[in-house]
Amino acid sequence: MSIIFRLDRVMADRKMSLNELTERIGLTASNVSILKTGKAKAVRVTTLDAICRELDCQPGDLMEYQRDDQ
Repeated sequence: MSIIFRLDRVMADRKMSLNELTERIGLTASNVSILKTGKAKAVRVTTLDAICRELDCQPGDLMEYQRDDQ
């Protein structure tokens, strides 16, 4: 996949645990874990909005585009 999620990095920078983030955004730990490990095939804009709000970041801080041919 060309889009890489960097949620783990942003969470570490903010010193926020998976449990704390899930409580703040109202998602299950398993759903946030899927995003954190980069296994998500899609993300809802409302989820992205909640994550950005709680981590005080921009969507571009959470995602990175990487060409498949690299």
